[in-house]
Amino acid sequence: MPIKVLIADDHVFYREGVRALLSNVPEIDVIGEANNGEEAIALTKDLRPDVILMDLKMPGMNGIDATRRIHEIHPNVGVLVITMFDDDDSVFAAMRAGAHGYLLKDADKEEVVRAIVAVERGEAIFSPAIAQRMMQYFSAPSASSNRKNQPDEFAKLTDRELEILDLIARGNNNLVIATKVSLSIKTVQNYVSSILTKLQVADRAQAIVRAREAGLGKGIE
Repeated sequence: MPIKVLIADDHVFYREGVRALLSNVPEIDVIGEANNGEEAIALTKDLRPDVILMDLKMPGMNGIDATRRIHEIHPNVGVLVITMFDDDDSVFAAMRAGAHGYLLKDADKEEVVRAIVAVERGEAIFSPAIAQRMMQYFSAPSASSNRKNQPDEFAKLTDRELEILDLIARGNNNLVIATKVSLSIKTVQNYVSSILTKLQVADRAQAIVRAREAGLGKGIE
């Protein structure tokens, strides 16, 4: 029997595109479309899909909350997040909510089909860029170890923000940082903005001063 798939995304054009993309894949049957998290939950109850392609940012209930609720009520339904957001907070929030996989919207047909099949089998699947970053994130000891003996305000920073602040303190610009941590420039800019806010500093220069006073930025590039 084909894998029953539900598409949850607030962009009609994208939903239609995914449906068309999968229409000639014999092992997949798109059985419904949801515009937001509430609709995804209701259609999951009515249609009993095997896999849900879940966007994260939707009006009303977002994809994270919908994934969490669906996982609680229908634990056998696999949720595959397909989104344009590649930041760590979104990835880990989706995984904690019960998602079985995480792809970016630039994934090609073969990658999407492969991910759907894997999720239906109960496997965890990530796009190559996400998988690489997760490996880097968990293998790098500096972020967590650097928290020792730092001012209290540094406790507000996530491990990824601390890692990026360390790279800023070493004199790297956003483009270099994006390359080093496999993030988009836009995502790095968002992290930098969050860092400045949490440290209550006006600009990058002040952030570098604070970071170096706390012992960051002293590693060898």
